[in-house]
Amino acid sequence: MLLFEELRWRGLIHNVSEGTESYLHAQKSLGYVGFDPTAPSLGIGNLVPVMALVHFQRHGHTPVVLVGGATGRIGDPSGKSAERSLQSEETVDANARKLEGQLRKLLDFDCKSNPARMVNNHDWFKDFGFLDFLRDVGKHVTVNYMMAKDSVKNRIESESGISFTEFCYQLIQGYDFLHLYKSLGCKVQFGGADQWGNITTGTTLIRKMLGHENQAYAFTVPLITKSDGTKFGKSEKGNIFIDPDLTSAFRFYQFWVNCADDDIKTLAKIFSLRPIEELKSMVEMENPPARMLQYALAEEMTVRIHGQDAYEKAKSASALLYGKGGPELLHSLSPQDLDDIFEGVPSGEIQADKLVVGMNFTDFLVESGVYPSKGKARQAVAQDKSVKVNLEKVTDPESTIGQGHVINGSFILIDKSKQHKHLVFVR
Repeated sequence: MLLFEELRWRGLIHNVSEGTESYLHAQKSLGYVGFDPTAPSLGIGNLVPVMALVHFQRHGHTPVVLVGGATGRIGDPSGKSAERSLQSEETVDANARKLEGQLRKLLDFDCKSNPARMVNNHDWFKDFGFLDFLRDVGKHVTVNYMMAKDSVKNRIESESGISFTEFCYQLIQGYDFLHLYKSLGCKVQFGGADQWGNITTGTTLIRKMLGHENQAYAFTVPLITKSDGTKFGKSEKGNIFIDPDLTSAFRFYQFWVNCADDDIKTLAKIFSLRPIEELKSMVEMENPPARMLQYALAEEMTVRIHGQDAYEKAKSASALLYGKGGPELLHSLSPQDLDDIFEGVPSGEIQADKLVVGMNFTDFLVESGVYPSKGKARQAVAQDKSVKVNLEKVTDPESTIGQGHVINGSFILIDKSKQHKHLVFVR
């Protein structure tokens, strides 16, 4: 299967400039994607153009990833309704180092034939003087051209407007393309759908500054969006990051498991690296087992990003949340695990000193807010037999609960039923 055939089937093509397909099918080339270090982690939305690069590399081409140590100091207005808050140079540099480490795990930098390359645009911008940039680069692009770009036009027409800093962003990114074209022979730039204007500014600069016989190519991939229609960007609220300090392996795993059936086929085509025929058969299967694709993609993505051990723990934690885990798993939970696994689960409190001498179980259930009255508590325990303490069933409402039931010195888990849990924090 040719590169563009696969990319089309996977839904990884949003827009391409004229001649891109024939160029890439005729010869091996270099192509790049840029990421600004505006956050300490890539999010899953950033992985879509990376996946285009992954297939680009698997078809024999050479991927280049650019970390925007310079552009990250400025801020891209694309897709933004308001001005970004500028970050300190120390923060941008620290974020850049983290992104570089993450990107090295996503592409093959060690293969012999076409290893991926990493660059940082701060390397060529740090000594580029403002007057020199205006004279050598700015002269070749009109303000009329820049204002016609959607990323600029939309902001100019908004109440917040656009600063000169962000207005110039497309010119700086355009120069990145020119620089890589001249220094590496890189003739293709990939990006999200909202990057078309920035990328074509680069192809325009290349033609105007190097001569019209110099052809460069633009390639954009679709943006995946959240349920509210907003994109998964590095700085967007509610994003799913690949850094476990920002999004735990459990939350990462749960994101894929909980994908809607209407979305999972699209996401599987974009993100799965299963052999194409195997993936086709899974995606096109009639009446598949319930959530088959969700579980398959959750496993594949969690192992790829977080590793096998983290996947196994996330899978076990998921089973625990839905009543299929064992008591021993509870004792292995960290405070972060607790926050992630039981996010949104009702909770209450009990004073630690009451558990030192032991407490009547019915009294405990009422005082901690699990049940509103002793009558309802006794009925659930003795008649319905639906109550568990730390996943172990309790059927005697007059039994004693004590310090020995406290997990990691901080909580007790009560199951009111198979689907309804209640956390009691011990203070």
